[in-house]
Amino acid sequence: MVDDLYQETILDHCKRPRNFHSMDDANCKAEGYNPLCGDKLKLFLRVEDDIVKEASFLGAGCAISTASASLMTESLKGKSRAQALKLLDEFHELLTTDVQAAKDLGKLVVFCGVRDYPARVKCATLAWHTLRSALNHTGETASTE
Repeated sequence: MVDDLYQETILDHCKRPRNFHSMDDANCKAEGYNPLCGDKLKLFLRVEDDIVKEASFLGAGCAISTASASLMTESLKGKSRAQALKLLDEFHELLTTDVQAAKDLGKLVVFCGVRDYPARVKCATLAWHTLRSALNHTGETASTE
């Protein structure tokens, strides 16, 4: 039953991704690429006074990658840079450790089953690696490799 709900949420965000658009006034941008799956992503953030005011993305990828980017952009709004990076670490922990060890991640918990499929972990974390590049202004394409 819970697995069905998780699957439904991921499919919903894949079919109707939230915040799927370019952002002309973004002041943090980065690109990401998962060579294993072929997922590509451009992340746009508008950060003011160290707070993520807006987040959006464009790209093409598998259902897990697209849903992860969609849910991530929803989760980032209103967070400080430090909170966003902490959320990234907690999300990574969710995908690589026991569910009970994961913090309260709200809707992001739908990805807990992905950890059983190591190749799919890279799909789920692409947007998050790209987030780190955007917030750190590295200018480099984030990669899952």
